[in-house]
Amino acid sequence: MNSLDIARWQFAITTVYHFLFVPITIGMSLIVAWFHTSWVRNHRPADLRLAKFFGKLFTINFALGLVTGIVQEFQFGMNWSAYSRFVGDIFGAPLAFEALLAFFLESVFLGLWIFGWGKLPEKVHAATIWIVHVGTLLSAYFILAANSFMQHPVGYKFNPVTGRAEMTDFIAVLTNKVQLVTFPHVVFSCYMVGGAVVAGVSLHLMRRSAASTVSGSSVDAAMYHRSTRIGAVVTLVAALLVMGSGDSQGKIMTEVQPMKMSSAEALYDTTDSAPFSVLSIGSLNGQHATRIIAVPGLLSFLATGKFGARVDGINQLKPQIAALAAKVTERYGPEVGKLAMSPTYTPNIPLAYWTFRLMIGLGMAGAAFSALVLWFTRGGRVPRGRLWTWVALAIPLLPLFAISFGWIFTETGRQPWLVYGLLTTAAGVSPTVSATSVLISLLTFTALYAALAVVEVRLFLTYVRHGADPFHAPVKPEDVTDDAPLQFAY
Repeated sequence: MNSLDIARWQFAITTVYHFLFVPITIGMSLIVAWFHTSWVRNHRPADLRLAKFFGKLFTINFALGLVTGIVQEFQFGMNWSAYSRFVGDIFGAPLAFEALLAFFLESVFLGLWIFGWGKLPEKVHAATIWIVHVGTLLSAYFILAANSFMQHPVGYKFNPVTGRAEMTDFIAVLTNKVQLVTFPHVVFSCYMVGGAVVAGVSLHLMRRSAASTVSGSSVDAAMYHRSTRIGAVVTLVAALLVMGSGDSQGKIMTEVQPMKMSSAEALYDTTDSAPFSVLSIGSLNGQHATRIIAVPGLLSFLATGKFGARVDGINQLKPQIAALAAKVTERYGPEVGKLAMSPTYTPNIPLAYWTFRLMIGLGMAGAAFSALVLWFTRGGRVPRGRLWTWVALAIPLLPLFAISFGWIFTETGRQPWLVYGLLTTAAGVSPTVSATSVLISLLTFTALYAALAVVEVRLFLTYVRHGADPFHAPVKPEDVTDDAPLQFAY
């Protein structure tokens, strides 16, 4: 493999790994904030116990997400310097806002929440975790704005003197039509994951508490029963919102990147009432595929909103995309035109086809499991049997893997473009970095991430096994002197 292939593998590994923490952070911050607010309003001991318990899991995830996210910034200068030079003026602006505004908002107020027990007034303290959640949303918005520019570049002009794309309208970048449909879709997906984590963990602890004979276990079982149902409801409601926002996103995607939608179905020729295949066999690239299960007209509906509409095929889109690259030469000159040239203008078809289906299938399975949990826990029931151990494990993993496959589809389906219609991936790699150097960093980061995975899973499972701490009434601020040290929540 050359430096381009290795650099792409490194960015894929580090990005997908980091993204495992992002939806849990966003989703769980909302639920922790809800439990804390419920405690302030009603002073139910269970609400405080759940807020602190899931707050521990949230903090562990936040810390690991922070560590793995730092590497992402380094790679733009290490392996993708040509990309950074060409569009850094645009791409760097939302990332700077994310770091200087959103991340510091999250970090500062998370610190206040962790150490503020007994020092801050109740309502002010509860407000800090809500501000953390707002910070996670702002962080997601700015990062997705940067990514949406790569999907559909807007708000820029090319400077022939510097040979760079320069920002002309920051508001246009922040209100990119791709961004406006992607942000809610991602956030609802994160809520789905956060709810699923709470549901899965609570289901396990509820069953353990119900089977225990330890004094007070019935109180714990009732507490976890409630949090199980809350997590399952959040997952199910978020899943419905994901479906609605995903439908809007699919239509915008077809408008700005028609090749991605055609690749998702391996549709090689333009078709009216294009079907959507749930399962097909044949060649991996779909050129000689047999659809075993197909829904007539569904792809047309996903792409346009009409079951009988025409969807352009890969073969018909190839010359259109090549013409788009030629227009770059006309508009910006041969120097930029060379960056837009590619031997092929199609992504990896098998990867696009299967990641699209895994995204949908795993997400629907996660929602189905949540509905199953709600049904079998109705009326205070506690599900019995070893099968439910696997259900508790599957509930959080299914939507987490679904959102990860969706991210892979979004990024690989854009290929060979790094910035769609403007810069190819091959043109964005660092020209002076050798394959050996990139390979060394790839192996180093992969080994480091493997070690961090062990730390994350062990910490997470340790605190899950421990469960929520017994209730202790929090110290009131008026009972604490100004010189008293801050309390660590855990």
